[in-house]
Amino acid sequence: MQSLPTVLLKAGEADRIVAGHPWIYHGSVLRLTQSAADGELVQVKDQRQRLLGVGFYNSKSKIAVRVLSPERTEVNQAFFEERIRSALAVRQKHMPRASSLRVVNAESDLLSGLIVDKYEDVLVVQTSSLGMDQRKPMILAALQALFSPRALVEWNEASARKFEGLPDANGILAGAIEGPVPINLNGLRFEVDVLRGHKTGLYLDQQVNHQRVAELVPAGGCAQVLDCFCFLGGFGLHAARAGAAHVHFLDQGSEVIAAATRNAAINGLADRCSFEAVNVFDWLKAQTATKPHERTLPRWDMIVLDPPSFTRNRAAVPDALRGYKEIHLRSLKLLKPGGTLATFCCSHHVNAGLFQDTVLAAAYDARRILRRVATYSQSPDHPIIPMIPETEYLKGFAFEVVR
Repeated sequence: MQSLPTVLLKAGEADRIVAGHPWIYHGSVLRLTQSAADGELVQVKDQRQRLLGVGFYNSKSKIAVRVLSPERTEVNQAFFEERIRSALAVRQKHMPRASSLRVVNAESDLLSGLIVDKYEDVLVVQTSSLGMDQRKPMILAALQALFSPRALVEWNEASARKFEGLPDANGILAGAIEGPVPINLNGLRFEVDVLRGHKTGLYLDQQVNHQRVAELVPAGGCAQVLDCFCFLGGFGLHAARAGAAHVHFLDQGSEVIAAATRNAAINGLADRCSFEAVNVFDWLKAQTATKPHERTLPRWDMIVLDPPSFTRNRAAVPDALRGYKEIHLRSLKLLKPGGTLATFCCSHHVNAGLFQDTVLAAAYDARRILRRVATYSQSPDHPIIPMIPETEYLKGFAFEVVR
């Protein structure tokens, strides 16, 4: 390991790495002691030649080095087996009954650039850094040894790969899959298309929140629930199982609406569900459109808002906040007094405080007073390391309409 190329950092740039953040940007690098190939393992030292760790180097990426370990270590199959085994232990501790979950969450599990999702006996792998992508055979061998999966799939359309100089790459790496993969989430069955679906197939980061939001469905079997941006129906189907009289599902994608419809039937909940493929913004606007001196008639006991991220960078935050305020303003007009709004934001660039302020601004315009009854974050299989702010992105709240 002594022969590794060395990346020397500028003065004052070491503290963040010592504290645990794995990203070293090119602007933090003083020099390389010898040339390093892109994707090669390098050692990182501060300006006083003190070792900070080892990681993957990439001259073409904004992130020059992704640190893997604070000590010199050989990155081989055994290394990946040990790291993945440790990550799995975290899931078994905090989500002992989950059979489908995220096994590796990149920086959260000290494996920057690697994501592994487990859908029962099928594993889906994402490699978003050059160093990880070059070591895919080691990673796959480690996964085979630990899980013996029925199939291994790679889903590599992440925008981060472009910054690493990597092309898209999707398909079956090992085993075989015929059609959607049936999975279990909190006792409900879902069919997940891991080959052509969105992300790796499902938003696993909401698994715990699906159940927690369902616990707020009003008792009595009369509740009317609206699930906006429903995707495969996670929130709405949990609400239906919890006793809602009727759930209406909205999503722009006709394919995901069809999938959500199938999932309702699979779980014997179709008689309490209705589905609509529509632009959610347009639908909410139409439902709240009134003539002069008319008022919107509230009709929903619970509304769930779980939109995709409205922003990918800080520059787009103002536009995103306007979008968030718009859907909350419309939704609050449709909620009955005493009704519940469960709302989520998955943009890293909009923190929880800013998100709540946006909801409250919408409530002010709608002349509604809200009582906060729950606060949400991402499921434990998407761990948060506070020193790595990028690992915390999902936030949510449940509010009751006081008046």
